[in-house]
Amino acid sequence: MSFMRWQVERGVLNPPDADPPGSRWWREVNDRLLRDGCEAMARSGGLRGEQSSPAIDLWSAFISAPTSWSWYRAHNASVVSAYLDNRDLAESESTTERFFLNVVLLRVLYAHALVAAPRLSLGRFAVLGRALGDPRLGMAGIFLSLGRVLPDRYPPDEDLQVYLAEEHGIGRLLDYGVIQPRLQQLYEWSALELGLPGLRGLVRDGNPTYAWPYVERHVWASGSASLPVRVLRRATSPR
Repeated sequence: MSFMRWQVERGVLNPPDADPPGSRWWREVNDRLLRDGCEAMARSGGLRGEQSSPAIDLWSAFISAPTSWSWYRAHNASVVSAYLDNRDLAESESTTERFFLNVVLLRVLYAHALVAAPRLSLGRFAVLGRALGDPRLGMAGIFLSLGRVLPDRYPPDEDLQVYLAEEHGIGRLLDYGVIQPRLQQLYEWSALELGLPGLRGLVRDGNPTYAWPYVERHVWASGSASLPVRVLRRATSPR
């Protein structure tokens, strides 16, 4: 509910004919997530029919055995499927918004890996992964607090570099010190875990490429040079 309120306040769910209009991309992703969950609940109550998405099986597994791992797997399968199905809508977003769509994706993939693949996500600190990523505990908010990542109004009214310069310290440490060094492995692992091979096409040489040109990959390294980032990167190395 907190996340939904944040989306409403930001304006991404405004009707297309509102002033300003909302985002067709954000509306489609929300629709997919809600529809998949509702369909799985209906099936658990006895309704039948052809499944609308492979993610329904994962949601049904979560309903049968609700764990952190089964929740992330179902949630991320719906989210990634929506990303893949709505790439054309993402391409119509502004440069700033497209950058942050990639940040949102890598954050939710990483939160899943904390629970299901802690050695990949935290290296020598793997023992902390399940507690840090548990969606029932407050620490997960650090990784999924998108209000600290994205601009607070839609559409963004500043150049991307302005938002990068104002990025919160914790977010910068997390994105550049912990997540970035393992991005290629993270996407490849997630593609297998979710059964969505198309996810591999959203990263190249460790650089996100969802509605983002590979030739502009330099933006993903712009915050990786500070001493705290380098120290954290070494301490949590996936190797």
